[in-house]
Amino acid sequence: MPTETVYGLAASALDADAVRQIFAIKGRPAHNPVIVHVASMTQARECASRWPPLASVLAAAFWPGPLTVIVPRSLRIPDVVTAGGDTVAIRWPQHPFMQAVIRECGFPLAAPSANRSNHLSPTLARHVQGQLGDALGCIVDGGQCQVGIESTVVDVTGERPRVLRPGMISETAIHAAVKSNLESVHHEPTGTSQGPLRSPGMLPRHYSPKATLLVLRWKDDADLEQQWVAQKATAGYWIDPSFSDLQVLAHCQIPLGGRFPNVSVIPHDPEAFARALYAELHRCDEAGARWIIVEAPPATPEWAGVADRLRRAAA
Repeated sequence: MPTETVYGLAASALDADAVRQIFAIKGRPAHNPVIVHVASMTQARECASRWPPLASVLAAAFWPGPLTVIVPRSLRIPDVVTAGGDTVAIRWPQHPFMQAVIRECGFPLAAPSANRSNHLSPTLARHVQGQLGDALGCIVDGGQCQVGIESTVVDVTGERPRVLRPGMISETAIHAAVKSNLESVHHEPTGTSQGPLRSPGMLPRHYSPKATLLVLRWKDDADLEQQWVAQKATAGYWIDPSFSDLQVLAHCQIPLGGRFPNVSVIPHDPEAFARALYAELHRCDEAGARWIIVEAPPATPEWAGVADRLRRAAA
């Protein structure tokens, strides 16, 4: 089903067997928890054993929307949802269809991205069909997802909130919402343990296209060509003189053509870039690219979610 972030593969968050089917279809590691989606504050609180004041602050500022909070779990949430951990990730999505389904069901939905584990997240219904179509009985086409990358995840179980996964609600915005409570927001290191993770999206490699992805900065076409040839030679690959196996996604330094026949331009705006990113990477895979070069985003807070997805996709 569509959400405003990406398409989600949904099941009752209170039904352990149903959630296990999600894990089986996706090939998802058992230590990677899933987000519980709700359509009211009452539902959210029922999923938690304790509702921290910071959760209320963030919910008031950003819900419904692309923000997930980590809170102590209620015993009604099955272990499979939380990967056996003592916390649960909760989000109130903004998409009207997802909200309507949750309200009609009367129970919260576990709904991780509707893709094979570690592969590209879907932002169009046809992306879901391409990866999981044979395993699903129904795909709801809700058009393009308007945010385009997964939600920001904030752990509010401690004295200080921690951003476990950046997204399009930036650390600056989160800090502005909680500044009367705390001085700063801290990022959690990337999870590599086989124990339960506190949040989805913490695996070192994630959100990956079939093609090898490189994130580069370049001064001009000659500089880009030099870096590309060096990267490919280092990897031991034959250099295709036509560069036909390469797709370039740029937003500032746009190659002029010639040596780079396959160039797409994404607007130099973090929201527009995020909305287009996964769809462009899907297109590159569908075009048979073996390599994708993405122009590196600026190192500023509003680009942190995009930079995180590119870093993990290129790992």
